[in-house]
Amino acid sequence: MAAIGVHFGYTCACVAIFKDGRADVVANDAGDRVTPAVVGYRDTEQIVGIAAKQGRVRNAANTVVKVKQVLGRSSDCHFQVVNKAEKPYYEITAGDHPQYVAPEDVAKLVFHKMKETAQSALGSDVTEAVITVPFEFAHAQKHALREAAEAAGFHVLRLIHEPAAALLAYNIGQECHSGKSHVLVYKLGGTSLSVTVLQVNGGMFRVLSTHTDHSIGGESFTQALAQHLAAEFKRTFKHDVSSNARAMLKLMNGADMAKHSLSTLGSANCFVDSLHDGIDFECNVSRARFELLCSSLFNKSIQPIRALLEKAGLSASSINKVVLCGGSARIPRLQQMIREMFPDVELLSSAPPDEVIAVGAALEAGLLVGRDGLGPEEESVTVDVSATDILVKELDETGAEVFTVLLPSGTPLPARRHHILSGGGQLSSLCLEIYQRIVREESGNFGNMPCLLRISIFSFLFMQNWCSCSSLYILLLY
Repeated sequence: MAAIGVHFGYTCACVAIFKDGRADVVANDAGDRVTPAVVGYRDTEQIVGIAAKQGRVRNAANTVVKVKQVLGRSSDCHFQVVNKAEKPYYEITAGDHPQYVAPEDVAKLVFHKMKETAQSALGSDVTEAVITVPFEFAHAQKHALREAAEAAGFHVLRLIHEPAAALLAYNIGQECHSGKSHVLVYKLGGTSLSVTVLQVNGGMFRVLSTHTDHSIGGESFTQALAQHLAAEFKRTFKHDVSSNARAMLKLMNGADMAKHSLSTLGSANCFVDSLHDGIDFECNVSRARFELLCSSLFNKSIQPIRALLEKAGLSASSINKVVLCGGSARIPRLQQMIREMFPDVELLSSAPPDEVIAVGAALEAGLLVGRDGLGPEEESVTVDVSATDILVKELDETGAEVFTVLLPSGTPLPARRHHILSGGGQLSSLCLEIYQRIVREESGNFGNMPCLLRISIFSFLFMQNWCSCSSLYILLLY
């Protein structure tokens, strides 16, 4: 039985098939191995992928991008959505009457495109799938992603964290041996940077530390190049198109294609048809120029690595392997900077970085279906962990709110913590509020805003008065 792995990213999606003991990424109907996670709504149809992305110039109001950022969020998620019944919806004006589309329905169309791609390659129906999720995803986001996949016709065998899938793709930890090793997974996608340090010991992956930054990604590099192209157009034709949304979308498309070419070529030609007032624009960009334009962004992209290692109590020499993931990790200059940071470490980039997570998910799917000579004893074991810090709210002597970390990020769950609570006088009842630390992504300026989300309230009523200082055991099953 064949099985598939699906990596549904913020900007792109990729599907790999496990068959005959190996996993391979398959191309879509346009011949591309990675599909833009873009959905365009027209009067009588919905289109997914590269056609929707290119058509965004003419149909921006009815084109949905980065739906994964909204999945599982409440109505206060600060994206360009409409609040209906405390839930976010996209307002689509294509057709005779406006319609409101839930993010899960948009994601379902992307998953259906992945299913069609796999079926076309196999020549038969396939439903068994493993879906990847970011490590920082909360329970509600994971649930929404699973529901969207199941609505598209998948039987979801398991959700697997992206760093674990990357390790599986390179067969890291699959050969049991004595001793521990440390692996750094560096994922730079279209709209986010994720760096994770894992300890590998006999097939067990333990997350030591992780960091996610939604203010940097491949789109940041594309935008820098597009701004350069706009400046070149102004210099040549004396027209400023930087405030023209449609013209800038065209430049972003051209810059994106040039950026991809510059990962393998020394220069790339960018051509935009009828950019402004019927003027065609053509510009040649060298890799050196691109690297100069993005130098500060590249520095920002690798800065979190050292802080993460320090947080995990490790040095660069403690890392045994570095795995590169995400389309932007293809950029030669970034790879060079990471090599310089880890001069004696094996840098794993032989598999295309934007495909490696899907391959790992497909290998996991192959393990779970138990076919092609893989017995049930080889099935992996998943240990849930807290994706972010879990905190309890208290009041200090002045009455000010104080948040104390009960479970640091990466703590295996369920977990038990002994925490001392104190209060004045005799207490007959107690209300305990548990919070999760989250990062809220702003769609406008890509700013990071750490904030707290209340996830549980425990109320206790004591038969006798409770002493002013005592202890309480809490078993967190989050």
